[in-house]
Amino acid sequence: MDAPAAPTTTLEYRAIWAIALPAMVTNVATAMIGVGDMWIVGRLGDAPTQGAVEIGARLFAMLFVVMNFLKTGTTGLVAQAGTRQDAQEQAAVLMRGLAVGLAIALALLAAKPLLLPALLGVFGAEGEVLAAARVYAEIRYWSAPAVMANFALVGFLVGRRQMRAVLAFEVAYNLLNLALGAWLALGLDWGIAGIGWSSFIAEIAKLAAVAGFILLGASGKALRAALLHRGNLRWAELRPFLSVNRDLFLRTLVLMVALAALTRLSAKRGVVALAANGIFYQLFVVTALLLDGFENAAQVLNGERLGARDREGFIRYIGAMLWRGLGVALVLSALFALFAGPVIDSFAATPEIAATGREHAIWLAVIPVAGFAAFVYDGVFVGASWTRALLGSMIAAAALYAALLWLTWPLGNDGLWLSFAALLAARAAFQAVQVRRLTARSFAA
Repeated sequence: MDAPAAPTTTLEYRAIWAIALPAMVTNVATAMIGVGDMWIVGRLGDAPTQGAVEIGARLFAMLFVVMNFLKTGTTGLVAQAGTRQDAQEQAAVLMRGLAVGLAIALALLAAKPLLLPALLGVFGAEGEVLAAARVYAEIRYWSAPAVMANFALVGFLVGRRQMRAVLAFEVAYNLLNLALGAWLALGLDWGIAGIGWSSFIAEIAKLAAVAGFILLGASGKALRAALLHRGNLRWAELRPFLSVNRDLFLRTLVLMVALAALTRLSAKRGVVALAANGIFYQLFVVTALLLDGFENAAQVLNGERLGARDREGFIRYIGAMLWRGLGVALVLSALFALFAGPVIDSFAATPEIAATGREHAIWLAVIPVAGFAAFVYDGVFVGASWTRALLGSMIAAAALYAALLWLTWPLGNDGLWLSFAALLAARAAFQAVQVRRLTARSFAA
């Protein structure tokens, strides 16, 4: 479905899957960038270079994930505008997203001499690994303007339900990145610099393709008009957009601190527990990438219902997505319950790590059920621009998480994963209790 939906009181249950499934595939395709880079660097046969790519991938994942609020915020506001002012207001939202993204990119580039060494230092790299990581990072860092612009442009497409286009662009981007990396790093023998340049070129190409698609498409005329209308960037117009994105940025920071605490406390349990928990975390990421499809669907569909002032549809979509999210979570939990052992064994470097992973494998089955509702409610809150409440819920859940980490420390590794599962469930619980009040406020006459 590549066109925005007209306002309607009839719920489009197919639209949930029409948005969620491409989003799931897109998420997995995006995650494969790091896998492709690691495969290429593995062919170089140099351990420091492989370690450097791992550090570089984590560095930019950390830096750019924090900035992903730009995509999320744009999606919700575009979805709302689609049922009110339609193309003109959607184009204005995109213009604000691009302006804010450009400002962020310029700030990142200005801070590069101080920020990049500090980020590399966080990972503790030394010697040849640090030197190689610096080569990769110095090149890829310059893609920041394109990355920020792509966040806004992709958020615009998602808000307009153009998920098949988003999927096509993401797959093409990944294939181009992989092909360029193989050619530059292996064919031309550029080594790690070739991998950095492949990421940079692929990001620029993605920007050109997505921007061209939008400008030449159905919303191109409205966007060209928005470019000429300076009033779209007045403070009164920018302030709501900045407020939404500020809250989303802070929410992401709190979440990242919570995840960092899990890694840090895993390290205190010893190298075997750290390695086993690293496997668990990667499997959680797979779960999150899939359940995030329902977050995308909620952002768009609930944003549209709010824009159409359709309170009944807004509430019914929440229930519909919770049930579907639960279904996917139960399937994931069943798969983990059946196959966790062999999967852990395939990732584990030593028998001790595999044994520790198997001992705590029950948490792999618990986490999808504990976390699915948080993804749905995150999408609802973003789609409705309830971002201040979203931030408050995240802070409250993180406070509970911190207390549980302390209280459950005597339980060993089970205590860590019990606390993490509680963090996911608490986020949803704190959001659920606010839905009725926030709905009444948003739909007040």
